[in-house]
Amino acid sequence: MLHYSLRRRESTKFNCTRACVKNPHDDDAYAYIISNSNPLVHSIVTVRVSVRLSVKTIRTMALQRYFIHASKQYMSRCCVLQTNLKQSYCELRHKYSTKPVARQYTDRHEWVVIDNGVGTVGISKYAQEALGDVVFAQLPEPGAQFKAGDECGALESVKAASEVYSPVSGTVTEKNKNVEDKPGLINSSCYDEGWLFKISLSDNEEIKNLMSEEQYNKYLETDVEKDH
Repeated sequence: MLHYSLRRRESTKFNCTRACVKNPHDDDAYAYIISNSNPLVHSIVTVRVSVRLSVKTIRTMALQRYFIHASKQYMSRCCVLQTNLKQSYCELRHKYSTKPVARQYTDRHEWVVIDNGVGTVGISKYAQEALGDVVFAQLPEPGAQFKAGDECGALESVKAASEVYSPVSGTVTEKNKNVEDKPGLINSSCYDEGWLFKISLSDNEEIKNLMSEEQYNKYLETDVEKDH
């Protein structure tokens, strides 16, 4: 709310009072009020108000609107940036996390990682080393159904060929097309980019029949001893 100071000046010719109402915060913003006290017109009061804003005031108001608009844009961009940074941080944390993955293994050297009822399947490091450089990968198509232990694909290398068996029962939801295009991913990244397919589990109890990482390593030691 603006506060004004009042200065009066009498006019004897028309028997009226002229008051200048002034804004103390702005020398160029003022109002004139003329009060007619002539008894012939029954003391009817006529008021005329005139307000003039200085160029300085107009510029100040424009700057205020600009800063408000700029502040809103800045806050909006900060919110988007924070969201993107949070998302990027989560992705990087997931990608480079040192937390061990709970892989489970079969005695035929397939591994599976279960996440929300969907298993990602691949072959172990031991299996890919035994195969050598993989040059061809035949993977199951999405929608195909298998029982645990069913043959579901094949891998061929320059020196050998091997079947792929499903470690659990369920329906295939996705296959790794990158592996079909570049089979060498199985050798260079068998636990990451070299996964083979994903399968939706139909019987979660079958997980109990799989080996943990520690159990699988002991199994490999036993298997090597048998070969010798």
